[in-house]
Amino acid sequence: MTINTRIFGEVTIGDDRMIHFPKGIVGFPELTDFALIHDAEAGNQGGIRWMQSMQEPNFAIPVVDPLTVKEDYDPEVNDDLLATIGGIDDILVLVTITVPSDITKMTVNLKAPIIINVPEKKACQLIVDQDYPVKFEIYEILRKRKEEMEGK
Repeated sequence: MTINTRIFGEVTIGDDRMIHFPKGIVGFPELTDFALIHDAEAGNQGGIRWMQSMQEPNFAIPVVDPLTVKEDYDPEVNDDLLATIGGIDDILVLVTITVPSDITKMTVNLKAPIIINVPEKKACQLIVDQDYPVKFEIYEILRKRKEEMEGK
């Protein structure tokens, strides 16, 4: 499928890269098909990727592995909630990033992780009961990580 995106321009996404959210994502239940992509020119800096909607070309959400910014992140997830994606044997957990005009105020939402069943290419976004913040500041964490990588 070829789509003309706001961020990446025209991209072709193979069916093998499509991720289906049977119930959509929080706030956008009508958006059910996405592709996980990264900016090839920028590389995969800080592990930031994009969940690009295949139904709405102007809709893409930056995401990151939560362990990149919070090493002890371990949300408890009810197995019944994961039934719609076919289990939890081989999963990828991501959290959404908010990048305001002041980039130093960049945050991730640890309260609503995205869980992807990798072999099935099915996913869901959950609201966890634990006391994780919706706005967890990450700019300094990413800056320090980048400095460490460049120093090696």
